[in-house]
Amino acid sequence: MIDCDLPTEGRNPRTLDVDTLPTLEVLRLINTEDATVPVVVAAVLPEIARLVDVAVESLRAGGRVHYFGAGTSGRLAALDAAELPPTFGIWGRVVAHHAGGPGALAQAVSHVEDDDEQGARDAAEVAAGDVAIGIAASGRTPYVVGALRAATAAGARTALISCNPRTPYGDEVEIHIALATGPEVISGSTRMKAGTATKLVLNSFSTTLMVRLGRTYSNLMVSVNALNGKLRARLVRILIEATGMDARTCEKALAEAGGDTRVALVSLLGEVPAARATAVLEEADGGVREALQRLRSA
Repeated sequence: MIDCDLPTEGRNPRTLDVDTLPTLEVLRLINTEDATVPVVVAAVLPEIARLVDVAVESLRAGGRVHYFGAGTSGRLAALDAAELPPTFGIWGRVVAHHAGGPGALAQAVSHVEDDDEQGARDAAEVAAGDVAIGIAASGRTPYVVGALRAATAAGARTALISCNPRTPYGDEVEIHIALATGPEVISGSTRMKAGTATKLVLNSFSTTLMVRLGRTYSNLMVSVNALNGKLRARLVRILIEATGMDARTCEKALAEAGGDTRVALVSLLGEVPAARATAVLEEADGGVREALQRLRSA
């Protein structure tokens, strides 16, 4: 019988004989269950959109986004935060806090997720106007609850990503992204559908956040700086794609921009020197399209 309080802990009636099946059938069973996850995520897109808009407002005002999680949830949050700087050139603005600290990322640490006081201590750096996002499949992990309550007390805006639509803690936050993933293939193994759903939500949230902040141009990564030869070649290709100009022109613009792709792009498309491109990008909070619009309106 499925636990109404913790849906992910219930037994899945579709997988009762999983241990009697041949290898390929086990894989097909898992794949069938996984196929339900995108539909579940689609149902909460309005809530994700609200969270993106809240985070955009916070970051534009100088705030930060904080993730709090334990176990699989915390590791997925740490992965998401770690991948934003090299992909979008944004450093120290989206940070992850994992129960048990860095050591618990590679190896599980017992009992740390039950420590609400540690969650509150880890949330001590959350400031008024920041956004605190708790990630917990159960929707009631004490570490996460403690962190969110401390963040609320600090004046931050709060959200919860959970796979328990009925968790009472959803009422304590501004936005509850409640993923109805249901029971896992293996009861309680939330590294499976719950983890997949969480990964999809985090990918969607952070990528859309970066797009809304102008960290892309079209569907191109233009917020990465040329820190080495490999990256420089990649960024020249991006500039060629974005402008339709030849490689030599793009290489020259990138060099004059000090390796800053957005400066080079605005310089090329706006037909202005790198210094002017830099200034107008600052006025536009780093958004390429906004910077180009300002140049056209000048």
